[in-house]
Amino acid sequence: MGDREQYIPSPAYGAQMRKDGEKWTLILVRELRHAPEKVWVALTEPGHLREWAPFEADGSLGTVGTTVKLTTVGAPAARVTETTVTRADAPKVLEYKWGGFDMRWELEDLGGGTRLTLWTNIGHRFIAMGAAGWHICFDVLDRLLSGKPIGRMVGPEAMKFGGWQRLNAEYAKQFGIEAPNWPPQAAQES
Repeated sequence: MGDREQYIPSPAYGAQMRKDGEKWTLILVRELRHAPEKVWVALTEPGHLREWAPFEADGSLGTVGTTVKLTTVGAPAARVTETTVTRADAPKVLEYKWGGFDMRWELEDLGGGTRLTLWTNIGHRFIAMGAAGWHICFDVLDRLLSGKPIGRMVGPEAMKFGGWQRLNAEYAKQFGIEAPNWPPQAAQES
């Protein structure tokens, strides 16, 4: 894990929120130094997801029509969602639901690197928190793909991390919303 203690997230960037009817969507963009094919494997394969994502998968997300159980990591009670992959155009677009929320991943080849874009609908009052959490997940993913893993940081563990608190406040400011200043236990119960 070596670098975990030295890890400090970059400032908040690459995020937007949009409202479509009653739904709010968080859009996060990150440029990674890794080819889309390598990023695709990290987005779809259980062994890779276990290293960076906020959920465990009991099967590959890489094939349309596949049903996979996603288990949220760090939830106060076991939270398992069964999902069916609705789109899997390797290594460009991946779509499924997690906990009732739409997840859309787009991978754009940047000549050796990848522009990774995540669209996910999320409750408005949790949008800055979600942006902060995914920001850290993307950092962990980038380090994993670079061969320098620092270990997954999600859920209550991530919320106790000082970098998450800063990111939550920065994203709230960017989105023009009030950042809930909850302690991690209160955030779990909301």
